[in-house]
Amino acid sequence: MSLQTQAEIGLLLILAAALSAAIGLDREERAPAGLRTHMLVGIGACLFTVLSIHAFPGGDPARVAAQIVSGIGFLGAGTIMQRKGDVHHLTTAASIWATAAVGMAVGAGIWFLAIFATLLMWVVLRLIRRMEPYKVRKPTDKPDL
Repeated sequence: MSLQTQAEIGLLLILAAALSAAIGLDREERAPAGLRTHMLVGIGACLFTVLSIHAFPGGDPARVAAQIVSGIGFLGAGTIMQRKGDVHHLTTAASIWATAAVGMAVGAGIWFLAIFATLLMWVVLRLIRRMEPYKVRKPTDKPDL
């Protein structure tokens, strides 16, 4: 792989880190998996995707992508906690999963879609939460963390 290609991939990794940070900032104040976790997930997913495309010519990048998805599912499952019948941090697990998808999109060179998805995730995590007080709740419902 040429040095120029590696430098371009380095820029993709920086973009993946920045987009992942935007997602992780919301989780930082509310959950056990925050800014650094989301950044590492995005960077790792980006790097694995780039490697599957460039480092193994003739290989099947879809196989690596499938392993990223299942590995991130395992990581997300580790963030979900159950206490006294209540489930906590499900949104964080979903944000980790979605952050991996952003990293994979950047790694595949689909950066515009990655930016758009990050903005959409930010809307879901930040703006939709502001609407939750207006949601009709059962007396036993608790807000999702």
